Amino acid sequence: MKRCFLLMVAVLILLTGSLYAQKFEGLALTPPMGWNSWNTFGSNVNEALIREMADAMVSSGMMDAGYKYIVIDDCWQGLRDTLGNIRPDPLRFPSGMKALADYIHIRGLKFGIYSCAGDKTCGGYPGSRGYELQDARTYAQWGVDYLKYDWCNNTGLNSVTAYTTMRDALFAASRPVVFSICEWGDTKAWEWGKNIGHLWRTTGDITDCFDCELKHETWSSWGIMKIVEMRKDIRQYAGPDHWNDPDMLEVGKSMSLNEDRSHFSLWCMMAAPLIAGNDLRNMKKETVEILTNPELIAIDQDPLGIQGYRYNAKEGIEVWVKPLEKGNWAICFLNRTTIPQEIDFDWSKNNITDPVSKWMLDASEAVYTVRNLWAKFDVGTTNNIFHAVIPVHDVVVLGLTKK
Repeated sequence: MKRCFLLMVAVLILLTGSLYAQKFEGLALTPPMGWNSWNTFGSNVNEALIREMADAMVSSGMMDAGYKYIVIDDCWQGLRDTLGNIRPDPLRFPSGMKALADYIHIRGLKFGIYSCAGDKTCGGYPGSRGYELQDARTYAQWGVDYLKYDWCNNTGLNSVTAYTTMRDALFAASRPVVFSICEWGDTKAWEWGKNIGHLWRTTGDITDCFDCELKHETWSSWGIMKIVEMRKDIRQYAGPDHWNDPDMLEVGKSMSLNEDRSHFSLWCMMAAPLIAGNDLRNMKKETVEILTNPELIAIDQDPLGIQGYRYNAKEGIEVWVKPLEKGNWAICFLNRTTIPQEIDFDWSKNNITDPVSKWMLDASEAVYTVRNLWAKFDVGTTNNIFHAVIPVHDVVVLGLTKK
């Protein structure tokens, strides 16, 4: 009887509150940056690990570079109590989530958590279906700042309704939360998610290879270039406070440094959320340098929020472009081949007009200084043909600043 009464109250509040409910505006004016446990640790999460990751984010310089969210993915859950309130696994999180959130907040970071729109999460733990308001209130009490909301065990659910229900519950709980829609692009969240979430997954799960498909029984994980190819035509849906999310970063895992650099560069060019997925406690110096490159991060975090795009591709060499504030541009040359490639790019023969934003790069009308953002030195102006040799699966990224 008590359970039925609580459900009736929750439904009444949601129905009443939905007249005024909205997402929390202004929380993700640039793509969110942080770390998530899933790519490296999967179900093996506990409070000691999460505390160590928070400490490592600070000590490595990642926090100073802009990373701020520490997100626990699936498998943190224990059982619901007699009132239906979700509780963390008492063996893995003996101090509780409020204490863990406090630990993270004291370090100047923000705390994120995971749930699922279905009855159970993808890992088989309790989902939020039917408990949205209770869970949102619990998260608020714990001090949650970010919610990744998955799409497993969703039989009979409408995605728009399901994600709107949790959005309204979060708003009713009154604690601002970045809401990450994770329905893998199955129902084209980019078409309906702008007023519901702050970011939405555009594909299935990523895996740490440059260009592969890893098949499972009923689904696949996708390499970097496979994900890039899947959603070439949705950039018009991205912008401040509503981002296309091609999934978390695999930098610092098993790929080569060239491939890590390309992966990070493409995510920055696409204005993607930068959510690291590696073990922050034992990073190589080169991994830290990739993840914290300030000039690449500035491309990703540019306040215009324009998602870059592939301008042309020929014989395995791709040219990606991204308009930036103040009339500046980022240009990325990507070598997808298995041999080094030599390029000569004549700015005078490549007047670029972005078909979405209508921003123009015309080297005959204005001169730009050109800077190599990975090598960290200036390389002349657009009055000169740009020449470079690009190693296998690597990139050259240029910043163009109008003189």
